[in-house]
Amino acid sequence: MPSPLVTSVDWGDVTTTTLELRSKKVADNVTNNNALLYFLREKGNEEPADGGREIMQELNYAQNQTFMFYSGYEFLNISLNDTLTAARFPWKQAAIAVTLSGLEDLQNSGDAEMMSLITQRVKVAERTFENQMSAAIYSDGTGWGGKQINGLQALVSLTPTVGIVGGIDRSVQTWWRNASTHLGSAPTASTITGFMNTLAVGLKRNSDGVDLIVADNNYYLAYLASLQAIQRITDGKTKKTGIGFTSLAYYGAGKEVEIVLDGGRNGQIRPNTMYFLNTDYLHFRPHSRRNYKVIGGDRQNVNQDAKVRIMGWAGNFTAGNLSLQGVIWN
Repeated sequence: MPSPLVTSVDWGDVTTTTLELRSKKVADNVTNNNALLYFLREKGNEEPADGGREIMQELNYAQNQTFMFYSGYEFLNISLNDTLTAARFPWKQAAIAVTLSGLEDLQNSGDAEMMSLITQRVKVAERTFENQMSAAIYSDGTGWGGKQINGLQALVSLTPTVGIVGGIDRSVQTWWRNASTHLGSAPTASTITGFMNTLAVGLKRNSDGVDLIVADNNYYLAYLASLQAIQRITDGKTKKTGIGFTSLAYYGAGKEVEIVLDGGRNGQIRPNTMYFLNTDYLHFRPHSRRNYKVIGGDRQNVNQDAKVRIMGWAGNFTAGNLSLQGVIWN
């Protein structure tokens, strides 16, 4: 009969195994609880990065100026001209700890008890990670003393003529600015569609255009009220938002786009905001070796009767073109 004071379960092995087995679940849950991340993953824009001092996002900032119409023996323009550069995004890191004190180790000495305790603590850690990452996706990146990832408020800024994004100064480089429409007051059912149409058309470039709109409760409700008479409402089970996000249909700038409610209860999107996104140029870039993974082994202070296991993430939210993104807000 095993001693009631000594567990046959190795805490480190069990915790590591539990965390590792559930790491994909954490990543999936973070994505599936955020409409923007879900959409990026479905498009293949959740792209692991393998390393480097910074995360490089290549971008085309100008056309090739050597194009010309010509006749006969006229000299062609073969001059070198720069058309490509790269935005540089710093690595951002996040971690969460699962702990077990020596007393808890003794109190939960049987295999079943230990597994139950660890599983519950891992689940709490998972939910916390999900909530914090969902909040960060809509942040301005200044949280935690600037250690937070670049959120949507940083990439698609309310004030796009100021600030540095990806190492590029938007006050100087006009091509690196998103569109921003500041409304003097909250839109109504009779005014919101006009504002939306103007922004969507302004963000259209040949075949490029807005392919996802995310809205807070207030803007979503205003647009919903504008559609009540014609009931252009989807069931949330379309190809784009197939896991059940609440969505509406919007037809602007030549194609149908989904407006997804990313507010709801405890929503993380900025209040009174609607983002018009071209997700071809937005990328979620976790590190390939630290995407909700266990970091190292047991950690224990020499003067503390407790053990710790840490689950970590590293990466950032990046963009390759900001001029095709927009926001309406008040």
